[in-house]
Amino acid sequence: MDKKIDLVVTSAPHVRNKISTSTIMRDVLIALAPATIWGLISFGFQHSFGMIVVSVISTILAEYLGNLLFHRKSSLKDLSAGVTGLLLALVLPPSAPYWMVIVGAFSAIFIGKIIFGGIGSNPFNPALVGRAVLVVSWPTLMTSWMNPVLKGLGSYTYATTTSATPLAIAKFQSFPTLIEMYGSKFALYKALFIGNVPGCLGETSALLLLIGGLYLLVRKVIDWRVPVTYIGTVFVLSYIFRKDPIFSILAGGLFLGAFFMATDYSSSPITPKGKLFYGLLLGIITVIIRAFGAYPEGVMFSILLGNAFVSYFDKIVPHIYGVLKKKEVKA
Repeated sequence: MDKKIDLVVTSAPHVRNKISTSTIMRDVLIALAPATIWGLISFGFQHSFGMIVVSVISTILAEYLGNLLFHRKSSLKDLSAGVTGLLLALVLPPSAPYWMVIVGAFSAIFIGKIIFGGIGSNPFNPALVGRAVLVVSWPTLMTSWMNPVLKGLGSYTYATTTSATPLAIAKFQSFPTLIEMYGSKFALYKALFIGNVPGCLGETSALLLLIGGLYLLVRKVIDWRVPVTYIGTVFVLSYIFRKDPIFSILAGGLFLGAFFMATDYSSSPITPKGKLFYGLLLGIITVIIRAFGAYPEGVMFSILLGNAFVSYFDKIVPHIYGVLKKKEVKA
């Protein structure tokens, strides 16, 4: 009797990498640690930590239920669900109620990931899908910001009042008004760089997000093309539109989006030229929304819209396996 052999048939090219998904996700968690810790310090440990725990547990539970529902092999060991949960918590207002975090977490996993086939098959960033659902469903709660106050090098007080983000003040009032609130342009830059401004839980400190992004670059977890092109495009276009370019790249969720969201393996291009065009598009959309849209921030929308064009960017001058170049043919 012939022995049956199970064959796995996949499309070419068959390129493999020894680095596991869990190793990559572990590096992402390490890179997010500085900004996460700063968020806990800035906005109060108890509720902020609770948000992170609720979000991570909810995404893991949603992943387990999704695999169970669709009869798929468990994917919890790769840590991707936990990373999605942490990222979701970091892009939410620090005052977000726990029930809303749970809704966002299940939306991120089921709508952003499970229905497309699970990890590696999702065309959109799951954490941003979850955030988009919450923005559309509860816009008021998603724009309620806490106002952290920093005094000296180690003394922190937590303000009970709410405040608009720097981007919102600059858009709906004026940039000079924002400078006046912080005392000077340098003081504004400093607050944005360190992270002493209202905003989402993990997006306020450009410095710590930059450190995390550099860690991912050094570890070769992400490619420099997407974040550099994205941030550079925002800088240049902001200058062209007569907006303060330094403020434009330091404010909002640009660094968090550029290093940790736009570089998601499943929803970003794989070709070098595709990554450049992708980062360029993200920067253009972000600046257009900030300058002319109804929202003060455009990072979330730009990445989700950019995700929809990834397959087209990967077709820009692709390398066709088995086809000789003109120079090779002549030789």
